[in-house]
Amino acid sequence: MDTIVLDQKKTNVQEDFLPLNGTDFIELYVGNAKQSAHYYKTAFGFQSLAYSGLETGNRECASYVLRQGKITLVLTTPYHSDSPVAEHVRRHGDGVKVIAFWVDDAEATFEKTIARGAEPFMYPEVRTDDTGEVKIAGIKTYGEVIHLFVERSNYNGVFMPGFVKWESEYNPTPIGLEYVDHCVGNVGLGRMNVWAKFYEEVLGFKNLITFDDKDISTEYTALMSKVMVNGNMRIKFPINEPAKGKKVSQVQEYLDFYEGEGCQHIAVATDDIIHTITEFRKRGVEFLYVPGTYYDTVLDRVGKIKEDLEVLKSLGIMVDRDEEGYLLQIFTKPVEDRPTLFFEIIQRVGAKSFGKGNFQALFESIEEEQRKRGTL
Repeated sequence: MDTIVLDQKKTNVQEDFLPLNGTDFIELYVGNAKQSAHYYKTAFGFQSLAYSGLETGNRECASYVLRQGKITLVLTTPYHSDSPVAEHVRRHGDGVKVIAFWVDDAEATFEKTIARGAEPFMYPEVRTDDTGEVKIAGIKTYGEVIHLFVERSNYNGVFMPGFVKWESEYNPTPIGLEYVDHCVGNVGLGRMNVWAKFYEEVLGFKNLITFDDKDISTEYTALMSKVMVNGNMRIKFPINEPAKGKKVSQVQEYLDFYEGEGCQHIAVATDDIIHTITEFRKRGVEFLYVPGTYYDTVLDRVGKIKEDLEVLKSLGIMVDRDEEGYLLQIFTKPVEDRPTLFFEIIQRVGAKSFGKGNFQALFESIEEEQRKRGTL
């Protein structure tokens, strides 16, 4: 395995040629935003934040904005069948369209990325209302995913111009989700290095870790992955491609059903994964099954942890360790009928890695789900 550890002194935000302050929001194009919003509120504990639609003068689509901790989700659905949003949903099903970055200067960020080879999606524009202005611009990336650069230092509104506060009497209790830890992209065979190079050359990211088919494989399937991170380590993008195996890998299954490249999963962080997953399960969220034998030897591999192993086992939470500490993680099943988008819930207790020690159990669990679907 080729592992590259970043020199933090050389990658802090002051020396980064393209400072990105963090994830501003993630927008999903969905078939029914009203019902999707209810799901993410009920099952994930998100809170109502803002709305745009017919009542606000938006004749093209409806968007519901949800927030929990520092995570902002935008759920958008089209009003008309000839809309680009409708075409995206028709082809891909519900999926991630926008991963937006919070920046200090949207226009300068856009110009720097275009100069380095990015294809423009949205030229810089200023959106205003009586609470201030938001500057926004965007570039295209893998598949139909785009990155928007959002500058909101002169804005005091609820989300951005064009949206109003979403008042709701139904506000289930949050479950402890804090921030976006990473977003994973699935790309076609031979395309991982292309997009790793894009993030390095266009956005100034570095390759933190590379996993090959010896690291992530079973008897039947495999994948390869490069983890790309920005200078301040706030944005982390693993990029996966399928590797040759006896059967269809999880990445290829995603590409087949998503009908193209896209965001495979969103990893969200919590400070108390036991509480968070207990609540998730109470609310009906389904997770990948972890064989009970996994827990027979896990402490031999990871050493001492603060959590009760029997509780982790009962919830299906996996554990891994690196030089910095340990992490706890668990993966939902796909959150729609197509076997595409899913979520990871992660708690980092010092660890900076991505759970390499859990890959074998994770792959076996995913393959079992593929067998049930008849897609392995």
